[in-house]
Amino acid sequence: MILEGKVHKVGDNIDTDAIIPAVYLVTTDTQELGRHCLETVDPQLAGQVESGDILVAGENFGCGSSREHAPLALKGCGFSCVVAHSFARIFLRNAINVGLPVFACPQAAEAARPADRLRVDAVAGTITNLTQDRSFATQPLPAFLRELIGAGGLVPYVRARLQRT
Repeated sequence: MILEGKVHKVGDNIDTDAIIPAVYLVTTDTQELGRHCLETVDPQLAGQVESGDILVAGENFGCGSSREHAPLALKGCGFSCVVAHSFARIFLRNAINVGLPVFACPQAAEAARPADRLRVDAVAGTITNLTQDRSFATQPLPAFLRELIGAGGLVPYVRARLQRT
């Protein structure tokens, strides 16, 4: 699993209310949520994201409430993954549950600048900043998590497994 895209960068302690404000929690439509993704952080951001781009964040990304709407909004906005210094534990689990790959790598997050291009190799556990010609090590995603993410998240993964039995 190789992900490559342009960097959009946000800071530390971006909570789930900043990722998707509570007023939009009346839907789980990823496209609708994506149109409002991070609008309180940067009102222009959602309109600038191209499919496959990568969100880079600081420490404690996704803190706050446990809603799955936050990673759904990021997917709906077009982000292929999130690279951060660190993640709130519940956000990390919710991201995997909805099929959004996340990678904790403080060095890559610190070095990345807006509009840099990153390549994330989830199997090898490397994040390469193509713009800066620098590589960083991260935890590779285990095969079962790659399969779960490839299926679109936990529910589609379990559905597919049940159909095979």
